[in-house]
Amino acid sequence: MGDSKSSTHRVAVLDQELCQPKKCGLECIIYCPVNKTGGECIVQSPEDGKAVISEELCTGCGICIKKCPFDAIVIVNLAKELGEDKIHQFGINTFRLYRLPSLRKGSVVGLLGRNGMGKTTIVDILAGNTKPNFGQYEKDLDWDEVLRKFQGTELKSHFEKISHGDLLVSIKPQHVYMIPKAFKGTARELLEKYNERNVLDDLVTNLDLKYALNRNVTQLSGGELQRLAVAIAASKESDYYFFDEPSSYNDVYQRLSVARVIRDLAKSGKSVMVVEHDITLLDYLSDYIHILYGEPGAYGITSGLQSTKVGINSFLEGFLPNENVRFRQKAFRFETTTTADDMVLDVPVARYTSISKSFPSFRLKVADGQIRKGEVLGIVGANALGKTTLMKMLAGVDKPDSGTLQIGAKISYKPQYLSQDYDGSVKSILSVAYEDEIEGSPIEDQILFPMGLKKLYEKTVKNLSGGELQKVAVAACLLRNADIYALDEPSAFLDAEDRIALAKFIQRYVRANEKSAIIIDHDVQLIDLMADSLIIFEGIPGLSGEASPPLSKEVGMNRFLRALSITYRRDESTGRPRVNKDDSRLDRSQKESGNYYYLKNT
Repeated sequence: MGDSKSSTHRVAVLDQELCQPKKCGLECIIYCPVNKTGGECIVQSPEDGKAVISEELCTGCGICIKKCPFDAIVIVNLAKELGEDKIHQFGINTFRLYRLPSLRKGSVVGLLGRNGMGKTTIVDILAGNTKPNFGQYEKDLDWDEVLRKFQGTELKSHFEKISHGDLLVSIKPQHVYMIPKAFKGTARELLEKYNERNVLDDLVTNLDLKYALNRNVTQLSGGELQRLAVAIAASKESDYYFFDEPSSYNDVYQRLSVARVIRDLAKSGKSVMVVEHDITLLDYLSDYIHILYGEPGAYGITSGLQSTKVGINSFLEGFLPNENVRFRQKAFRFETTTTADDMVLDVPVARYTSISKSFPSFRLKVADGQIRKGEVLGIVGANALGKTTLMKMLAGVDKPDSGTLQIGAKISYKPQYLSQDYDGSVKSILSVAYEDEIEGSPIEDQILFPMGLKKLYEKTVKNLSGGELQKVAVAACLLRNADIYALDEPSAFLDAEDRIALAKFIQRYVRANEKSAIIIDHDVQLIDLMADSLIIFEGIPGLSGEASPPLSKEVGMNRFLRALSITYRRDESTGRPRVNKDDSRLDRSQKESGNYYYLKNT
């Protein structure tokens, strides 16, 4: 923070929810050095009493950040020339966005970065829903001023079309659960309303929506709503298409179907942009990548355009070589071996014989198996095959109709669907799970600090975002006194960085404490990172499911990828798993050899 003021551009952001002037001693105001010398760098807002920070007077000393008991303040110095690239700011001490991504006809451009970096703001600006103000948030710029700012750039013609109302844009929104609130009727009626490209029949087939067509949208599952939203967006005749997190709620098979629909749009000559946290999917469907980096909720910067391979590798490395910018201290590394049997103890903590469970319209059969101490057991397969039913039986929530469970261990269960129907704070709900005060406890250092949850302590559970709620639920599961942690879809709503960090953390925690874990997830990279062995679910979704015995990761992944008809290779730079492009030379070669999953020595 010692850069001279002439070379830096100050960013001061206040989290309005975390700032609680009635509960603190206004330490930020009292201890500010500028205030002590008679200046007014930090003052109280006359409206709500919250802090207002002057970016012009702030020296960047960082004292207010350390003194704030609620971690409500973020202050950083950015290079002064970056300040000239400011695209939008919502108000004083609020989030601001620097630079915009490119759009390429006939290509899919992916946006990759943490939550809170401005992806939604970018989509709104490029779609014409938000007019960029370049930091002048107190006035409404006219379009001539906006166009002058983009003079000499490839985006000028894009914003000219927006200003004249000539740009046709199709957006697949992030929050698909809002669809039933906006439309009353069947899925077919909604699709026919937007079938401008006359591709309805193909989309219904490719996205497996035939059984959803004649049902009211209020009756559709999360996955069906997601694929319906993708179909609606792809049905419109537009210049630019934006897909915001199209993988959510869908299984791996459905994610691949969505990816192919999006790629077909680009092949038809359209410009397509995708925001996606499933790196495997993003790698599979995109041609180019922009990385978004910065400080979540404070500021976001759009990197230059890169090829998909280079962009994802730069994201994992935490370094942009072309821009000489390091945006993360540690790189994410991937083990190049496919098994960790030497770290898993051959001590069963749970055994089960062949078990079955029947419902009025669904039947599940599970082959016998066991869970070993120190093992992370991954469960994969399509939706509606009984994965959650098996986990509930193992966790003691449900009982099988036949077969026996021999579980001499305590199990802590995190369900797939999370409830926010809790009136207290994050700190209180975590203390309930731990059965003791968490602040100052050893478990705080073991679990809560590494997961970045201390900043959320004072937030109310009802006001958490989807990603925040997921991390709190995972932490609560791990805080309980248990031998086996059963986690159903822990990656849901998490960004790409949090997914990798969480996968590595759970694996380390389980092994270090000689615990065990069962993980259901549709993010193949996360399962590949975490799992020591796999249970594969096969069958007819919604009618019957069959679960394999636990298989070694290599055997299980090969079987699972064969069913998906995709092949994996190792990236030579990072060791990360990569999906081969359909019908590429390597894809054909691996399928011919039966090697769908990379070998140990590749």
